[in-house]
Amino acid sequence: MPDYSREKAHGGRVAGVDEVGRGPLAGPVVAAAVMFLRGVPDDLAGRLDDSKKLRPALRERAFADLHASPSILIGVAAASVAEIERHNILRAAHLAMQRAVARLSRRPELVLVDGNAAPDFGCPAQCVVGGDSRCLSIAAASIVAKVIRDRLMTRLSLRWPGYGWERNAGYGTPAHRAALRAGGITPHHRAAFGTVRQLVLSTSPLSPENAEQPSC
Repeated sequence: MPDYSREKAHGGRVAGVDEVGRGPLAGPVVAAAVMFLRGVPDDLAGRLDDSKKLRPALRERAFADLHASPSILIGVAAASVAEIERHNILRAAHLAMQRAVARLSRRPELVLVDGNAAPDFGCPAQCVVGGDSRCLSIAAASIVAKVIRDRLMTRLSLRWPGYGWERNAGYGTPAHRAALRAGGITPHHRAAFGTVRQLVLSTSPLSPENAEQPSC
């Protein structure tokens, strides 16, 4: 389980940052930054973990409790499919992280980042590999980002039914791949991803020119 040792060791304002959505074939990448101004409430600490390890109902409950506390600051941001196409998925994820930190109402003195690379936040940053399982602030950020992105993909699925985004969140499940082969690309698919190109260009009635257009 994650703990608060790195945040305590610093002694100042520490924000945990994580992103969700590097791997999907569709949708934006979403990042969240979470900063506990007075430590982690005892009733919440035991329920924070890597969002991928939590059942949806537990994620939703933790998400609501994080937002309910006035001593917990949260910033959320995204990088669009067009930005993923324009740059690359790593750079787009870093853009989302920078924007999330910038949306915190107070500037952190240290940013803890899940992974082995961090963008420039305008303050010191520390990379923590597997941070969403090791640091409570990063775990909280992973939950916020996951819930926000899943909700977004569910809304998009209402406009673009058939791809199962309400279930797969845009990841390349067999059902999603089959829908791409049958229905072609949408404005929310990452056309620059090799998997998308291979699935669509070989079977879709859309022309390669249309399939390569970046989405917004």
